[in-house]
Amino acid sequence: MHKRLSSILQKIENIEKVIKEAGSITKALSDEAIYKPAIMMHMVSIAEQFSKMQDDMDLETLSKFEKDDVRGAIAVRNFIAHDYDGVSMSVVEEVLRVYLPKLKKTILEIV
Repeated sequence: MHKRLSSILQKIENIEKVIKEAGSITKALSDEAIYKPAIMMHMVSIAEQFSKMQDDMDLETLSKFEKDDVRGAIAVRNFIAHDYDGVSMSVVEEVLRVYLPKLKKTILEIV
Protein backbone atom coordinates (compact mmCIF):
# COMPACT_ATOMS: atom_id res chain seq x y z
CA MET A 1 0.00 0.00 0.00
CA HIS A 2 1.10 3.52 -0.71
CA LYS A 3 2.98 4.83 2.35
CA ARG A 4 0.97 8.04 2.62
CA LEU A 5 -2.37 6.26 2.21
CA SER A 6 -1.35 3.80 4.89
CA SER A 7 -0.59 6.70 7.22
CA ILE A 8 -3.95 8.38 6.49
CA LEU A 9 -5.80 5.12 7.06
CA GLN A 10 -4.02 4.61 10.39
CA LYS A 11 -4.91 8.16 11.49
CA ILE A 12 -8.57 7.62 10.57
CA GLU A 13 -8.61 4.38 12.53
CA ASN A 14 -6.99 6.15 15.49
CA ILE A 15 -9.72 8.80 15.36
CA GLU A 16 -12.32 6.04 15.31
CA LYS A 17 -10.73 4.48 18.41
CA VAL A 18 -10.73 7.82 20.23
CA ILE A 19 -14.41 8.36 19.41
CA LYS A 20 -15.30 4.83 20.50
CA GLU A 21 -13.44 5.27 23.78
CA ALA A 22 -15.16 8.61 24.41
CA GLY A 23 -18.57 7.13 23.64
CA SER A 24 -19.53 9.47 20.79
CA ILE A 25 -18.19 12.16 18.49
CA THR A 26 -19.90 14.83 20.56
CA LYS A 27 -18.39 13.58 23.82
CA ALA A 28 -14.96 13.27 22.24
CA LEU A 29 -15.03 16.83 20.92
CA SER A 30 -16.18 18.22 24.25
CA ASP A 31 -13.19 16.73 26.09
CA GLU A 32 -10.57 19.47 25.97
CA ALA A 33 -7.88 17.50 27.81
CA ILE A 34 -7.47 14.28 25.84
CA TYR A 35 -9.96 13.30 23.13
CA LYS A 36 -10.42 16.56 21.23
CA PRO A 37 -6.68 17.32 21.00
CA ALA A 38 -6.00 13.75 19.83
CA ILE A 39 -8.64 13.99 17.11
CA MET A 40 -7.42 17.40 15.99
CA MET A 41 -3.81 16.25 15.77
CA HIS A 42 -4.76 13.23 13.69
CA MET A 43 -6.78 15.49 11.38
CA VAL A 44 -3.75 17.74 10.94
CA SER A 45 -1.61 14.70 10.16
CA ILE A 46 -4.11 13.44 7.56
CA ALA A 47 -4.05 16.80 5.79
CA GLU A 48 -0.26 16.88 5.87
CA GLN A 49 -0.15 13.54 4.07
CA PHE A 50 -2.41 14.92 1.34
CA SER A 51 -0.21 18.03 1.10
CA LYS A 52 2.87 15.84 0.72
CA MET A 53 1.16 13.90 -2.07
CA GLN A 54 0.49 17.22 -3.81
CA ASP A 55 4.10 18.30 -3.26
CA ASP A 56 5.30 14.96 -4.66
CA MET A 57 2.98 15.45 -7.63
CA ASP A 58 1.39 12.06 -6.90
CA LEU A 59 -1.47 12.95 -9.21
CA GLU A 60 -2.38 9.34 -9.91
CA THR A 61 -3.21 8.68 -6.25
CA LEU A 62 -4.81 12.08 -5.69
CA SER A 63 -7.06 11.60 -8.74
CA LYS A 64 -8.82 8.76 -6.93
CA PHE A 65 -10.17 11.22 -4.35
CA GLU A 66 -12.73 13.94 -4.90
CA LYS A 67 -10.83 17.23 -5.23
CA ASP A 68 -13.10 18.97 -2.73
CA ASP A 69 -12.36 16.29 -0.12
CA VAL A 70 -8.61 16.79 -0.45
CA ARG A 71 -8.97 20.59 -0.42
CA GLY A 72 -11.30 20.33 2.56
CA ALA A 73 -8.84 18.20 4.53
CA ILE A 74 -6.08 20.71 3.89
CA ALA A 75 -8.35 23.65 4.77
CA VAL A 76 -9.34 22.03 8.09
CA ARG A 77 -5.66 21.52 8.86
CA ASN A 78 -4.98 25.21 8.23
CA PHE A 79 -7.83 26.25 10.52
CA ILE A 80 -6.62 23.93 13.28
CA ALA A 81 -3.00 24.99 12.96
CA HIS A 82 -3.67 28.72 12.82
CA ASP A 83 -6.74 29.19 15.02
CA TYR A 84 -7.18 26.08 17.17
CA ASP A 85 -9.57 27.73 19.61
CA GLY A 86 -11.57 29.33 16.82
CA VAL A 87 -12.27 26.12 14.91
CA SER A 88 -15.98 25.41 14.63
CA MET A 89 -16.70 22.09 16.30
CA SER A 90 -19.79 21.68 14.11
CA VAL A 91 -17.48 21.69 11.07
CA VAL A 92 -15.13 19.20 12.73
CA GLU A 93 -18.10 17.03 13.65
CA GLU A 94 -19.31 17.06 10.04
CA VAL A 95 -15.84 16.09 8.86
CA LEU A 96 -15.81 13.19 11.32
CA ARG A 97 -19.31 12.00 10.42
CA VAL A 98 -19.26 12.51 6.64
CA TYR A 99 -15.84 13.05 5.13
CA LEU A 100 -13.52 10.77 7.10
CA PRO A 101 -15.67 7.68 6.39
CA LYS A 102 -15.65 8.69 2.72
CA LEU A 103 -11.86 9.06 2.71
CA LYS A 104 -11.48 5.71 4.45
CA LYS A 105 -13.76 4.02 1.91
CA THR A 106 -11.76 5.48 -0.98
CA ILE A 107 -8.45 4.36 0.52
CA LEU A 108 -9.77 0.84 1.07
CA GLU A 109 -11.00 0.74 -2.54
CA ILE A 110 -7.57 1.82 -3.79
CA VAL A 111 -5.85 -0.96 -1.91
